[in-house]
Amino acid sequence: MQRILLSLALLLSDPSLAARWGSPELAGLVTHEAMDEISGLAASRTHPGRYWAINDSGNTAQLHLMDDRGRHQASVDVVGAKNVDWEDLASFELDGRNYLLVSDTGDNGGIRQDLALHVFEEPSDLTGPATLAWTVRFRWPDGPRDCEAAAVDPVRGEILLVSKKRVPAQLFRVPLKNDGSEAVAEKLGTLSGIQQPDAGDLARSPLYGRYRAQITAADLSPNGRVLAVLSYRSIHFLVRGRDESWKRALAASLPHLSLPWIPQAEALAFSLDGQEMFIASEQLPSPLFRYRVEMKAKAAD
Repeated sequence: MQRILLSLALLLSDPSLAARWGSPELAGLVTHEAMDEISGLAASRTHPGRYWAINDSGNTAQLHLMDDRGRHQASVDVVGAKNVDWEDLASFELDGRNYLLVSDTGDNGGIRQDLALHVFEEPSDLTGPATLAWTVRFRWPDGPRDCEAAAVDPVRGEILLVSKKRVPAQLFRVPLKNDGSEAVAEKLGTLSGIQQPDAGDLARSPLYGRYRAQITAADLSPNGRVLAVLSYRSIHFLVRGRDESWKRALAASLPHLSLPWIPQAEALAFSLDGQEMFIASEQLPSPLFRYRVEMKAKAAD
């Protein structure tokens, strides 16, 4: 399995160490019928060691809590938002409160004009509903597109969005909070270097091979400097320097990890400390894969 060197300073805080993502481990198997079409995953801040999941369109508007082995812990209804086409999930802390952002941005037909990013207070009481805190409504600057990848940077006050079907994939941002008016997503640039299907992919699967490079999820590392972007075949990393903008970071090549075989990988989440990364599938039963950061002194590398 290909491994990738990233400075541990990008994930944690110690510049004297380097980090290496290890080989993927099968952490568990998602089998509970409540999580039958996982399209988003996020680490819980209120329930450490647990992960929230959402289902795709056609499912109820619920948040599902599972442990790090994929075992269902609870399902929580939400109040104030419908599941039109929920595609990604992010957790973040703002002003001392824990929140979950649901990205209602799926658009397979490329026709949606009403896009919503719903922010809920993360529920501590798993017997009651999740409360809607606010909704960011927005539109794309140049017409509809499908989007299944969202991440939140509360320090910069922005939501990062990555388009799915455009080649190359495009990176946008919208404000985390606004005055209630419709926002217009700002295009930051394109993600070059996303490995596209080759002749072998198309020969093995003429129907689905062409989709393997489409972007299905994203998450931001705890320090806000590594944007992990998931496709059906790999995880790419957009890395920015301490004072670097995402626009400038896009000029660099994107290192990546190849995924093990997993049907329809559509959910990705960093752990709260950034030392683990989980991948889940939209099919049931869903293997839950874990990557761990392996630490070594730079001298050893």
